[in-house]
Amino acid sequence: MSKTEKMKKMKSGNGIQHLLDEGYKILGNPINAFDADYNLMAYTDVSVDDRFWIELITTGTFCIEAQMFFMNECFTDDVANAVKLALMKSDKLKYDRILGHVLNGNGIKVANVLMFECNEPFDQDTIAAFEILVDLLTKEISRDEHYITYGEEYQNRWIKKLIDYDIEEKGLYSPHVQILYDNFKSNLYLAVVDITRSEAQHNGTKYFVDLFRQKRNDFKYAVYDKYIVVILSTNHKSFDVNRELNGLADYFEQENMFVGISSSFENFFELRKYYAEAVQALSRLESDDNRHFSIYGECTE
Repeated sequence: MSKTEKMKKMKSGNGIQHLLDEGYKILGNPINAFDADYNLMAYTDVSVDDRFWIELITTGTFCIEAQMFFMNECFTDDVANAVKLALMKSDKLKYDRILGHVLNGNGIKVANVLMFECNEPFDQDTIAAFEILVDLLTKEISRDEHYITYGEEYQNRWIKKLIDYDIEEKGLYSPHVQILYDNFKSNLYLAVVDITRSEAQHNGTKYFVDLFRQKRNDFKYAVYDKYIVVILSTNHKSFDVNRELNGLADYFEQENMFVGISSSFENFFELRKYYAEAVQALSRLESDDNRHFSIYGECTE
């Protein structure tokens, strides 16, 4: 029986560690799993003479020097650009390795599973079986509310970080930023939502973010300063409030919320600029209770 056929007989539901242990029995190669912040989640209890395996298992994460190595060897870009699997080879390492993205119930890449080519070659059957293991881990995690919350908090953290800082080592952080790009269309917009004039403001920003997410789970959200930041995308080159904010626009008006919207952009590393645009657009509504939306392009006319 092939490895792929054996892997198809495996079931999720008994935890990440169980899946890795059973996967190791079939694949014959050591495997570990870590979250999107490089924190160790689980690993097969075997000895591997690889410095990065040892570092992750003994320290629980990858240090900045390790992350720089991954960037310089183009591993970081390969992982960022991969839909599901990324094969990583380097003449500076003893073993090749293959990484798979693991998604939570909202389709956010929250973890990675990594297999080392120590014992069994990465032939077609092994890679196909490994892909099934990745799918089983995604199914396992999709049931876990912890990883739903983790994915939301992860996006919130990186949106805030990109607003706060001009990041110089862009290549180092490309996998993190790619998670913000995932499932988005070509034209990006940043909106800031001011809830301070709403009668329901006492419910707090988290209440509203959760409510917004129920209405439009395809957007990405963060709380920054006194605003709720909403990042969305569209195929259209011009921004139409009712079209792009369908499901939220009427609610913003009903609840007396005010929204400033940036111009279109493509690069998440320039988020500071577009946040400033959205805040500037919002400032036009400070003394106007009749208009609830302002787009940055209108500010310069």
